[in-house]
Amino acid sequence: MATLIEDYALIGDMQTAALVARDGSVDWLCLPRFDSPAVFAGLLGTDDHGFWRLAPTARGPGRTAAARRRYRGDSLVLESEWDTPEGTVRVIDFMPPRRHAAPCLVRIVEGVTGRVRMSSALRMRFSYGRVVPWVRREGGRCAGGLADRTVAVAGPDSLWLDTEAETYGSDLTTHADFTVTAGRRVTLALSWQPSHLAAPPRPDAHRLLCDTERFWADWIAQCSYTGRWREAVVRSLITLKALTYAPTGGIVAAPTTSLPEELGGVRNWDYRYTWLRDAAITLGALLRTGYREEARRWREWLLRAVAGDAQNLQIMYGVAGERELAESELGWLPGYEGSRPVRIGNGAADQLQLDVYGEVVDALWLGRTSGLTPDVRDDSTHILQMKLMNHLESNWQEPDEGIWEVRGPRRHFTHSKVMTWVAADRTVRRLSRLGLDGPVSRWRALRDEVHREVCAKGYDADRNTFTQSYGSRELDASLLLIPQVGFLPPDDPRVIGTVEAVQRELCEDGFVRRYPVADQVDGLSGDGLPGGEGVFLACSFWLAHDLALIGRPAEGRRLFERLLALRNDVGLLAEEWDTARQRQVGNFPQAFSHVPLIDAALRLGGQPVL
Repeated sequence: MATLIEDYALIGDMQTAALVARDGSVDWLCLPRFDSPAVFAGLLGTDDHGFWRLAPTARGPGRTAAARRRYRGDSLVLESEWDTPEGTVRVIDFMPPRRHAAPCLVRIVEGVTGRVRMSSALRMRFSYGRVVPWVRREGGRCAGGLADRTVAVAGPDSLWLDTEAETYGSDLTTHADFTVTAGRRVTLALSWQPSHLAAPPRPDAHRLLCDTERFWADWIAQCSYTGRWREAVVRSLITLKALTYAPTGGIVAAPTTSLPEELGGVRNWDYRYTWLRDAAITLGALLRTGYREEARRWREWLLRAVAGDAQNLQIMYGVAGERELAESELGWLPGYEGSRPVRIGNGAADQLQLDVYGEVVDALWLGRTSGLTPDVRDDSTHILQMKLMNHLESNWQEPDEGIWEVRGPRRHFTHSKVMTWVAADRTVRRLSRLGLDGPVSRWRALRDEVHREVCAKGYDADRNTFTQSYGSRELDASLLLIPQVGFLPPDDPRVIGTVEAVQRELCEDGFVRRYPVADQVDGLSGDGLPGGEGVFLACSFWLAHDLALIGRPAEGRRLFERLLALRNDVGLLAEEWDTARQRQVGNFPQAFSHVPLIDAALRLGGQPVL
């Protein structure tokens, strides 16, 4: 049986990330980037598809989970401890920020008490578990004495394992068996680089550990949040930073692909790309908690990605701004707990989602009002915003696929129109405040027109609630954003009615579904896909946020605390929660869950959410 999604912890170097299970197994790692082919794909298959397990030597069948694990302070350095009859041992896992070095996963074994026998099993498989590399062992000396070096090569890739422990090969796997006593350390470090280059330098693990801890300490020192949920907010901020691609400023939605929204189902998507929407809201959370550099880098990324082609704005791009994200299936992988297909790439990149314009323009506005470098009259950001607004003005009345990327017919989604209003509103305010050139009167009229249309066509007066799309009766959790973006004030009866309707019709065990998926025609739900999904964690945080807005903060805090309790032992959240199985589902960890956690904490704590 696969490890539970919530039994994984995240480590990363802000260019890629690895998932480490409680039993000491690294089951997912893509190198050298988030969206590169995995060298450990056991998460979506079996041990045959690659893993690296480091734990006390098993005395019987099965694997032993660590008794305790935690991140070292406010960092991305993971500590796992096992208690055995012979003693206690600690494994420290981390990936140092690269700067100009090769990507490296470092594992340090420390003896705490007694004398513990350890086993390392490293099965390297390139191209998502499909390619078995050529492996050879090399000797040599380094500052720490006799060093064992193993290199694995396949096509353009090479992996280099450096360790003080002696290694041997068996069953196409590199093994090491060694014993640690109290105070003794044994280091194992795995580096990647293009196979045509010379051997990389041997990592100095202890120096890298100090550098990594210093990096995170310096970064989190910038955090301005001091409220009652600081631990949860800080862990979410670190997770968001870990999902930022340092060379370009792009932000991935999650470091994984194809973790299912329904166990055994087909709703399995690749999230290792930069969604404009997800990145924009992530930017907002970072700005609200004191981070400016990430905002500046993302703004530069946006200008490069969109360039002069605003009329062909994509909803997502590669981490360096790539546009071609063709979706395909990896038939040799059985999927997480049999959830097929396993997909790479994402066909939703070609969808029309009008709400993205609003999120991007809102993020640019937030940057301006939060102290980011001021725009000037001929600034590239100003030119981009004018292009986006001109295109939206001509196309906002088109139906689209909406925020949830439905794969059924296009519709006039209410949320998409609300975000059109946001784009017009923020643009009018920006031009007016800065005295910049632009058709302010025309776009003010557009803003008012969109507002009237949404209130007329997206609102069900009989039930006192906004609806998912024009003329429909279905609800949609994205309607909870109406007061958060300022479309209507929180005390408006239509807002209160919508919040209460969501509670009646979309809640399950107190948590919020995105929209109804139970009713199916010809095996397909209204979103054009078979099967169902869990409750959506972001939407549940939105509800907690709204409850505070409409004057029910105690109820909002209770929901918020219940949501915090769903985090795993190291504070991470996937995309959704399976209420029947009481498990996390969906890609992990998910930026779209951690961002509204931060925003809700600010609102429920009485701090302003700009």
